[in-house]
Amino acid sequence: MPPMIKPVELFVGLRYLRAKRRTRFVSFITLISLAGIALGVAALIVILSVMNGFEGELRDRLLSMTAHGYVSGQDGSVRSWPALQKEVLATPGVVAAAPYVQMEGMVRTGRTLKGVMVNGILPVEEASVSGATINFVEGNLDVLQAGSKGIVLGRLLALDLGARMGDGIVLLIPRPDGGGSLEPVLERFQLLGVFEAGVQDHDAMLALIHMDDARRLMSYGDRVSGVRFVANDVMDAPRVSATLQQRLGAEFTSSDWTIENASYFRAIRLEKMMMSLILSLIIGVAAFNIVASLVMVVSDKTSDIAILRTLGMGPGDVVRIFFIQGAVIGWIGVLLGVIGGTVLAYYVPVVAPVIEEFFGFQIMPGDVYYVTAIPSVLRPQDVLVIAVAALLLTSLATLYPALRAAHVNPASALRYE
Repeated sequence: MPPMIKPVELFVGLRYLRAKRRTRFVSFITLISLAGIALGVAALIVILSVMNGFEGELRDRLLSMTAHGYVSGQDGSVRSWPALQKEVLATPGVVAAAPYVQMEGMVRTGRTLKGVMVNGILPVEEASVSGATINFVEGNLDVLQAGSKGIVLGRLLALDLGARMGDGIVLLIPRPDGGGSLEPVLERFQLLGVFEAGVQDHDAMLALIHMDDARRLMSYGDRVSGVRFVANDVMDAPRVSATLQQRLGAEFTSSDWTIENASYFRAIRLEKMMMSLILSLIIGVAAFNIVASLVMVVSDKTSDIAILRTLGMGPGDVVRIFFIQGAVIGWIGVLLGVIGGTVLAYYVPVVAPVIEEFFGFQIMPGDVYYVTAIPSVLRPQDVLVIAVAALLLTSLATLYPALRAAHVNPASALRYE
């Protein structure tokens, strides 16, 4: 108990929370305020936890087919890539690195033509960078052999092309001819594998071929597009990328997954912010209910306030009495909301299937969404920020009624009593 609050103020403030027969309506408004605060706090915790879960799920799926960072030359290619690969591997925080060749093109089967991003990889080294997390519907990375002209497509891309295992896939690549223009290169590959990353951009636009085949198509000789790496901690990739840029100098450029996929995570942050603002309105409405209920209490207790003033209480003492009353309402609501929201956020993966079974529908059907189960990641810092913000808001809501009570004139209040 803060030293500025006296025992008598605490006693009177808590006593005013108890309803008399003529103040049942005020107590009902108080109960609604408490329930509103608890509901708003719980909803905010659950929604932010679910959004955190979706953010983590998206990050895992994006990184299932890509590395944590990339290093390339200023002209978009690297000649002495084995030395660069060793340099990247020697950087603290890097656990794996592999060369790659990246190019844009078109793939065709029959009369169907689709745009595609082609990655030329070394299957053995690629497995250490991203291959271990690739979900293959058919085949695997080992089917890609140098000179075999084998190709692996994303599941949606293969469906759009109507291609099956063993079918011929015509790959069209625009290749620089050395004179500042592009020349088309056509080559027939055989579909040897289909993967599913769970991300539209990968499953509908990505194709994998052996790095030697890609270098031959682009007339790269012994060059590659760059070297990509995996960090020990995915969240440490920006620091590793900055370290590599500093060590390698201006001849090379480095990037990381937070830059390559910035639009995805910017959209999630915007959604989290908007959802937080919208759900905060619930707490705001509940805070206004606290104001309304305390104003009615002040009107009802005018004569009591006047008697307390005549007994020696100052305006500050009266302010603290009504602050205690409003703060207790708000703090109990926040406490109930934090407990309920934390429990519900933790058990969302268990509660969601029960709700789906009870109402007979699926919240996230598999034919529409990649993620069919609702993920939830409860972060203590989110709970702390929500609780503190709600406590401040509900405490501020008590100031106007408390100040109004402090300005009651004892002589005027007792004149007709």
